[in-house]
Amino acid sequence: MNWIAYVDGYCERLAPGLWGEPLNSLSNLAFLIAAVAVWRQPKGRVFGLLIGLVFLGSTAFHLLATRWSAAADTGFILVFVLYYAAVFPQVFLGAARKLSWLGIPVFLAFTAVVASLGGGLYLSALIGLVVFAIILKGEHRRRFAVTAAVFGVSLSFRTADHTVCGNFPAGTHFLWHLLNGLVLYLAATAATKKAASQEDAALS
Repeated sequence: MNWIAYVDGYCERLAPGLWGEPLNSLSNLAFLIAAVAVWRQPKGRVFGLLIGLVFLGSTAFHLLATRWSAAADTGFILVFVLYYAAVFPQVFLGAARKLSWLGIPVFLAFTAVVASLGGGLYLSALIGLVVFAIILKGEHRRRFAVTAAVFGVSLSFRTADHTVCGNFPAGTHFLWHLLNGLVLYLAATAATKKAASQEDAALS
């Protein structure tokens, strides 16, 4: 495979070049802002780092539009999602750390099923957020319900990108970035706040 081959995957890009997707590139700043905000939270260093990697991968892809940068973009998003799948059972359900890591193969298996039905990683992540909202209670239910709602809107903008090209040449992918920065912030903050409160309770 030619890893430096040109990839034209979005409405905004018309030709190769560093600034072929100005809105898609600049809107990645939403991930950087989210990364910094989460990094500064108690228990937020790992999530902040992972969101920072999403920023780097997505920015590289929309600036360079190559296969390797596309792989980095998708790969760093997958790493965040899988880490969250591993952390969730421990932080929100009280599972032992060793058992909590089983969240990764469970999520991968679920994603494979969703893919076989025509979906993919993002749809399985959305379903996961909805499930989290259903099984949790109180404040955590509200947090995940809001996160799922924002992600649903975000995913619709990602899907609509090529559809609107004729009427809106810039496309809608940049809105996916802006909203997804918020989604990652909300999801990470839910976990960091819960983890911090557990630590405080253990010390009191």
